[in-house]
Amino acid sequence: MVALLLSVGNTVFARGVYQDPVAFVQEAFDGKPPAARILWLTSDIRPVAEKILSHKPTTRRVRYWASRQRSVWILDEIGKDQPITVGIIINQGKLEKIKILVFRESRGDEVRYPSFTDQFTRASLTDEYQLDQTVDGISGATLSVRAVKKLSRLALYYHNKITVSHDSP
Repeated sequence: MVALLLSVGNTVFARGVYQDPVAFVQEAFDGKPPAARILWLTSDIRPVAEKILSHKPTTRRVRYWASRQRSVWILDEIGKDQPITVGIIINQGKLEKIKILVFRESRGDEVRYPSFTDQFTRASLTDEYQLDQTVDGISGATLSVRAVKKLSRLALYYHNKITVSHDSP
């Protein structure tokens, strides 16, 4: 009976909205975010996004916010069965911050803690679309860890595409 209650308790507590995506964007730009922009997943971008995700992207465009060499992305990826919404800030081609905004899975929410997300700080993308630094996994949260890693790589790739195409004032 105790084991049943503990497993139900973990299921209930794993799911949650930890920060509203709009609030994340506001916070990233000290309350004054630039207008949202759209990155279209064109024929040159889409295959690389598919390679990073290990599946086809579910959208044809991605919204982002950018100012100078800094961009903010709100992206979703399936953990085991449900999407995990992640806010990602990139500054000068390096990850500045990753935050789990909405977690819908029944387990694996340990990825939301700074002890995990802080590992991504200052990481950038290699020529092979991998992170240039090691990120340790979490036992019991393998699929959530994999989803966050994919999204960090994807955001870095998208950031590199927008900074190549234009520099924001």
